[in-house]
Amino acid sequence: MKHEKQIKASNGYFLIGIVLVVVIIMIAGLIALENLLLLILVPLIIGIGKGFFIVNPNSSKVMVLFGAYKGTVKDNGFFWVNPFYTRQRFSLRARNFYSERVKVNDKIGNPILINVILVWKVEDTYKAAFDVDHYEEFVRVQTDAAVRKLAGSYPYDNFTEGNQEVTLLSGRNEVNEALENEITERLAIAGIQVMEARIGYLAYAPEIASAMLKRQQAVAIVAARKKIVEGAVGMVEDALSKLSEDGIIDFDDDKKASMVSNLMVVLCGDKEATPVINTGTLHS
Repeated sequence: MKHEKQIKASNGYFLIGIVLVVVIIMIAGLIALENLLLLILVPLIIGIGKGFFIVNPNSSKVMVLFGAYKGTVKDNGFFWVNPFYTRQRFSLRARNFYSERVKVNDKIGNPILINVILVWKVEDTYKAAFDVDHYEEFVRVQTDAAVRKLAGSYPYDNFTEGNQEVTLLSGRNEVNEALENEITERLAIAGIQVMEARIGYLAYAPEIASAMLKRQQAVAIVAARKKIVEGAVGMVEDALSKLSEDGIIDFDDDKKASMVSNLMVVLCGDKEATPVINTGTLHS
């Protein structure tokens, strides 16, 4: 596989000076000698003039002579090359690509909407010019394919407590790194350098968004309840232990069960408990 080859073009200012001298001599000869044979220099001058070109900053020109790649000029300035060279311009500037939102299934089959933000530039002009058709379209299609593959490799989110699996939602750094590696590998054939790739938009598809929100809320409620119960059990245990150690009251099994029940209701309830004054004994 061929790669880019940089070449040095001739200084355009020097060549244009020579062309101007020839033009002046031709005109002077026509006036002084009235020799029309000097007009044969006109096609030569026009042909030489076609060899002049300009390369702007962060641009390049790919040179081809009768189907053969001769090299790429990346230096900036005014140059001259063989007039028979065909020249194709390539921008070397960094470009942003914001892909369309696509609907795909994640690793566990949930439909999601996702897109990617890509920063890229042409690195190898030979590959961009001759190894693919329309390299800009190639970037778009391959980026879309990489996003679809990535989305199918990870779940959107974890719903199981303690599950350490990387997800699209929580593992952004790892996921973005995997996305960048995948796109880099795909675009290497076109001589494209991937400078940055990251997920720009991520959400459940509209048809399941409401249901998944309820699921997330349910998971959060269960987790919160679990923490509340764990805390309440510890508080009840500490209260019973403290009352017994200080000799404030002696609990039999019935009293202990009643105390635990009342404390758990107070500590775990959604609303504030309404106190009831007992004017008798605990057994009345």
